[in-house]
Amino acid sequence: MATNKNALIRYKHLDVLLSDRHHYYDINDLTEMVNSMLSNNGFKTVTRRCIEKDLVSLTESPFNAPIKRFKWNGKNCVTYKNSSFSIFEQELSGEERHLLHEVLNTLGQFEGLAHFEWLEMFKIGLGFEECRQIISFSNNPYLVNSSLLGTLFDQISNKVVIRLSYHTFADTTVRDIVFHPYLLKQYNDRWFLLGATDGDKKILTFALDRIDKVEPLPEKKYAECSEDFYERFEDIVGVTYYEDRPVEHILCWVSDASKGYIDTKPIHGSYTPIKGEKDQQLHEQYPQLQGGLFFTLDCINNYELIRELCSYGKELIVLSSDGIVADEVKKRICEMNEQYNCILNSKK
Repeated sequence: MATNKNALIRYKHLDVLLSDRHHYYDINDLTEMVNSMLSNNGFKTVTRRCIEKDLVSLTESPFNAPIKRFKWNGKNCVTYKNSSFSIFEQELSGEERHLLHEVLNTLGQFEGLAHFEWLEMFKIGLGFEECRQIISFSNNPYLVNSSLLGTLFDQISNKVVIRLSYHTFADTTVRDIVFHPYLLKQYNDRWFLLGATDGDKKILTFALDRIDKVEPLPEKKYAECSEDFYERFEDIVGVTYYEDRPVEHILCWVSDASKGYIDTKPIHGSYTPIKGEKDQQLHEQYPQLQGGLFFTLDCINNYELIRELCSYGKELIVLSSDGIVADEVKKRICEMNEQYNCILNSKK
């Protein structure tokens, strides 16, 4: 059995790959992934024959690894018989146990993820006791398909490609797509899945309540995420992103009755209250608006932004924008007014 440093590093990485219950690797996959790790860490790459010898070495003393080989969709796959096996088993330190205890308890208190099948068993196996709830997350107990959260969380964290079946509100026809999942995002008590298509790697967003089925594809190679999601969400409210729409500078006014809500919970991160001389100038320009607060936003026009701006009713007025946001808000208010008048007049 080889005992040099390079071999031990290979063994450690092979140990991780062989215990991966979410992916099926053949000898070519194992060679490619081990060589990628070696190259990234400044070591020489090895041949497929070397990896084959490593697998034989792992089955011998002192490791005695329970390796099995099987066929899957034409691939000769290699894995551990028991995914919980590891040749590098270690005990948790006291500090690690305490940190893990807090994380598991916090995760368990989030009802949207409480269906994780392994969570309770994991806590019992580690000898953790129950503790009282000290933090409560907002969630929607009636959310359709909330049971998919645990499944999708598991697949994202383990880099599993999936076949997604979905429909839209406008069209109930179920469509399939091979999808590389990257992120679960909550907005307005709903959950959304973001990821890339298998072909052109275009980033798409799916609401969980419009997903009909999720099927793992363990034989497919997962494409790492190249998108900066922080940057993607920086310019929008909610989750709907349009690559072809520019950031708009939007001037708004909010009444004294609602300015505290806007000030302590801004509609968007770009929220900037206007004060001093500029505030005085705006009050002179708009003498009909008594008191209140002028502020600006810089974000991309989408459905969530318009809905949020309209949700304050007469307490918030969009005065101008260098795009179409102001017109969109005015249009929606006019349509709403027409509908109310039509209904009320029909009762007379």
